[in-house]
Amino acid sequence: MTRDAVPASPGVMARLSALWRDISWSRAGISLDNLSPDLPDGEMDGVRLQLHDCLEGKGGEVSARSRAAALGRAYLALSPEGRLRFLTLLASEFAPDRSRIEEAARTLADLPADADPETIDWAETRLRRTLVAPRRTLLTQFNALPEGVKFLVDMRAELLRHMSGDPALKGLERDLRDLLSAWFDVGFLELKRVTWESSAAFLEKIITYEAVHAIQSWEDLKNRLDRDRRLYAFVHPRMPDEPLIFVEVALVNGISEGIGGLLDLNAPVLDPAVADTAIFYSISNAQAGLAGISFGNFLIKRVVETLRRELPGLKAFSTLSPIPGFRRWLESRLGEGDKALLLPAERKALKAVGDAGPKGALKRLVEDDNWTTNPEAEEALKSPLTRLCARYLTRERRPADPDRGRDARALDPVAHFHLTNGARVERINWRGDLSSNGLRQSVGMMVNYLYKLDDIERNHEAYQDKATVAASTAVKALAKG
Repeated sequence: MTRDAVPASPGVMARLSALWRDISWSRAGISLDNLSPDLPDGEMDGVRLQLHDCLEGKGGEVSARSRAAALGRAYLALSPEGRLRFLTLLASEFAPDRSRIEEAARTLADLPADADPETIDWAETRLRRTLVAPRRTLLTQFNALPEGVKFLVDMRAELLRHMSGDPALKGLERDLRDLLSAWFDVGFLELKRVTWESSAAFLEKIITYEAVHAIQSWEDLKNRLDRDRRLYAFVHPRMPDEPLIFVEVALVNGISEGIGGLLDLNAPVLDPAVADTAIFYSISNAQAGLAGISFGNFLIKRVVETLRRELPGLKAFSTLSPIPGFRRWLESRLGEGDKALLLPAERKALKAVGDAGPKGALKRLVEDDNWTTNPEAEEALKSPLTRLCARYLTRERRPADPDRGRDARALDPVAHFHLTNGARVERINWRGDLSSNGLRQSVGMMVNYLYKLDDIERNHEAYQDKATVAASTAVKALAKG
């Protein structure tokens, strides 16, 4: 139901560069306008000096802002390799000074037990300040530029692609993540309903960012914005033309079992006033640089509140979600030769479909998507796949992480998202998504997570405290089979 965000387009980069052209300047004798794309060693000194000038605040805030704009334009003009070198310089040479930290820590530790409160406060303040990396000052200067927030979001997306195994880059990423987490606090976000009357530019971004169920055409998008559909996005006041995350909702009667009917362009339009169920069928994170900064739980709750006010006839709020890790988990267990995976009756039914060969009947049929047009194979697969999917969602866990205070969590990332939000696993849907993506991820299975308003808080606490998965009686029975 959720998807990874996509990186910023070259068009966004070009727009930001043009926006900052008139406010940027460098110190005398240094030009950042004609840097080589890969930022070779011979050109690093100019960037380094400009960074120092920004941090020293020469000429006041206006001058520092202008220098930051020049640095930003220079960064945008670099190749991926050049940007990595820029970020590595910023991360390694403008990190906290360890010697100053150690000195400040010793000063605080050496204070006598009867030191006066003012002295203690001074020592604590000094230590806190030494822990703040100088590069954070530059990041806040970027933030002050027109559309500077978008620039920093995209810079973090770049960092996330490169930082594996590099402690210095990880430190810079943490600084940026902390700043963005504060700036993108949910209290600052606006819930925006997207309609066919929304700007063409905004609608184009919805098409670009949606990949749970890819939007095939403008007609497809229009269908998703019809009277019996809703699309809501969170936007930030500093990025009003960019969706941060958005959710697509279908207003229906009864909990939907498959995605095909919801996306059918020829399906009749239901009067929203007679709908009794809201189906959340896609949530898309639109900004790669905001990965790990969670809005989804707030988005669902805000949309539920909005829909309840608008349509008091709605009684149920449910998702129709993909199960992105199910097939990978299943094939892993089959590859390990798990003999306890199938019940005797299931094994017998699968063998009756045809020759299993050396791989085994279940593995052979799962690998061959043609089972969807073979009634005998489909019938043999339905029982074991539905049962194993229930087991996967309710019993399979990621390893516990004691260092971060985490118990074992649901293995499936979408399940973890909804269980954290207080939903329960309501129903496993056989043949829920027979698209190529649905078959590749989950052998065509989908799941409904039910948001039962009276139980959300209790479910959330049980999952957070004890990793207890809330599930319907039917799903629990399936998982035990």
